[in-house]
Amino acid sequence: MSAKLLEGKPIAEKIQTEIRQEIKSLGSTVILASIQVGDNAGAESYVKSQKKLAESLGIEYRFNKLASETSEAALIEYINKLNIDKSVQGIIIQMPLPSQIDYKKISTFICPEKDVEGMHPANIGKIVFGKAKILPCTPAACMELLKSTGVNLYGKEVVIVGHSEIVGKPLSLLLLEEFATVTVCHIGTSKAGKLEEHVKKAQILIVAVGKPNLIKGDLISPEAIVIDVGINRVEGKIVGDVEFEAAAKKAAFITPVPGGVGPLTVTMLMRNLVEAAKLQRV
Repeated sequence: MSAKLLEGKPIAEKIQTEIRQEIKSLGSTVILASIQVGDNAGAESYVKSQKKLAESLGIEYRFNKLASETSEAALIEYINKLNIDKSVQGIIIQMPLPSQIDYKKISTFICPEKDVEGMHPANIGKIVFGKAKILPCTPAACMELLKSTGVNLYGKEVVIVGHSEIVGKPLSLLLLEEFATVTVCHIGTSKAGKLEEHVKKAQILIVAVGKPNLIKGDLISPEAIVIDVGINRVEGKIVGDVEFEAAAKKAAFITPVPGGVGPLTVTMLMRNLVEAAKLQRV
């Protein structure tokens, strides 16, 4: 392997040190309210990691579990109570939600200043104008990983594979803000037979699809930076969306899966909470 590993943990630890200092300077308790509707093993695992990190940073983590049959109207009412509760600085809705609840609709009811996931339309809109203080967590993690390489994004050919609302779309806006030349590929690109040619020209490749080994290692351009957001379970192992071993022979930098983007994502959530607390003081 010739590529340098882009590990998230050391970057996360540095940012956590900054978060601790900021929380101390705020001089009051910072509270994150977490809402889970029904039972889900994946959500519960994520909640544990959030709670553990929050407490290590001096943040109070308030976990609220609602019954699986909770209606959309009842959840909105619950969110509204947290919106007006001045002791709470941040609100997060754990995914997945039961089928009777539409997350896209629900996310619009969280006060933008308390939206620690950065997914409220008002916060996404601020990215377009380069004014966002609260950023979607996974795109923010990707930007931190890129920053750690020392790369100047100006004019770089960046290819994002995956155009989801939570990763691809907001990440493309953050990269455009840095004057990168951004191509976003999706199922339409693939069906048109154009995915390979786009991947081959990428100086920076970011893949967030959720399909194991979708991107073959021989497509990676020499000295490219590869950020693999995918988390897939294959035969008891966690693998990414990029064929790691082959890609690592050609790339300059590559994220491991697990251990790349993942460790940074929860840290970005906590950084957003600090920004939310500051916004509410203005």
